[in-house]
Amino acid sequence: MTVEELYANVGGSYEQAKRVLRIDRLIDKHVRRFPASGVAERLFAARESLDATELFESAHGLKGVCGNLGFATLADEAGVITEEFRTGNTRTMSDEQVREHIDRIKALYDQTVAGIKQYVEA
Repeated sequence: MTVEELYANVGGSYEQAKRVLRIDRLIDKHVRRFPASGVAERLFAARESLDATELFESAHGLKGVCGNLGFATLADEAGVITEEFRTGNTRTMSDEQVREHIDRIKALYDQTVAGIKQYVEA
C-alpha cells in the first residue's frame, strides 16, 4: 500500500499533507508516529469529566495534528469540539451531544489508526 492509498482508504487528503510536509518521507514518518502520539487519547479521557479546558486543549491539539497530516475529516470533527469549548463561545451542545460527538471522533480515529496499521504492515 502506498501513502496515497492510505489517504484514500481513510478519507484523508494526501494533497493537504503534501502541502504541509512537502516530502513523502516526512509524511510517512509522521503518519507512522500518529497512533502513538497520545493526542487523541487526551480528548477521549476528557469525555467523562467534560472539563472545558481539557476538552478545548485536547481537541485543538488533535485538530492541528490531523490538519497537518491531511486527516481532514478527523480535523474537522475535532474542530467542532474546539469551538464548542473555546473561551468566549457560547455552548450549543448538551453534555450528551458532546459525548456523542467525541464517540464519533473516536470511531474516525480508530478507522484512521486501522488504516495506518495496514499501511505500515504492507
